[in-house]
Amino acid sequence: MYQQKNLTRIKKMEELAPEAMKAFWAFDKLAVAEGEIPVKYKELIAVAVAVTTQCPYCIEIHSGNAKRAGATEAELTEATIVAAALRAGGAITHATHALDA
Repeated sequence: MYQQKNLTRIKKMEELAPEAMKAFWAFDKLAVAEGEIPVKYKELIAVAVAVTTQCPYCIEIHSGNAKRAGATEAELTEATIVAAALRAGGAITHATHALDA
């Protein structure tokens, strides 16, 4: 299902919904632009979110962006471990509802 060639279909989406896609790209660009949080950290956040949402496209894109912004493999690894811990924490805290059943 996940193949890099699928991303070539984005061009068609831009043709079919040009204004919406233009707005998306502008938002996407601004979200990871330099600001109060440096680009490197924003991209590490993006990697952590991508691991949590399990999007291989985003993992690949944002890992590359993070590396280009100066992130090390150790930082990428720690970001993904934080994501894993939060996902596991969510499972634990939601499991408390099972005790009420």
